[in-house]
Amino acid sequence: MVGILLITHNGLGDSLVDCVRHVMGNVSPNLKVLSILADDDPQRKEDEGLELMAQLDTGEGVLVLSDLIGATPCNIGRRLFQTGRAVGVAGVNLPMLLRAVGDSRKPLAEVAQRALEGGRECIVLMNTDEGCHAEPRCRNH
Repeated sequence: MVGILLITHNGLGDSLVDCVRHVMGNVSPNLKVLSILADDDPQRKEDEGLELMAQLDTGEGVLVLSDLIGATPCNIGRRLFQTGRAVGVAGVNLPMLLRAVGDSRKPLAEVAQRALEGGRECIVLMNTDEGCHAEPRCRNH
């Protein structure tokens, strides 16, 4: 199973995991969070991230999801996934995470692609016929 590591500002990752629990009923142990606070030492957080990566990589690799490209969580994630079997995606949102969790038994490259698709496909205007209420693919996690 592919491991999934959320690296986010403050409590965003924990909030997303709470949402996964709400939607799916539980949270798999292959999902972990590394929260980055404003006064955290980036090197220390990178070390914590390496420990989490080691826990999550059971041979299938790790998908690293961060919230904002170019920010500290993403920069830490970039350094982590350069060390081994991992893929990183920035711009995490709930549909992206639900896809990744739901597809985590697939190969890493496919999990990453499905996460990207989920994130992109479910960003829609809600007050049109093309909103998520009309799009079963947004609910296909």
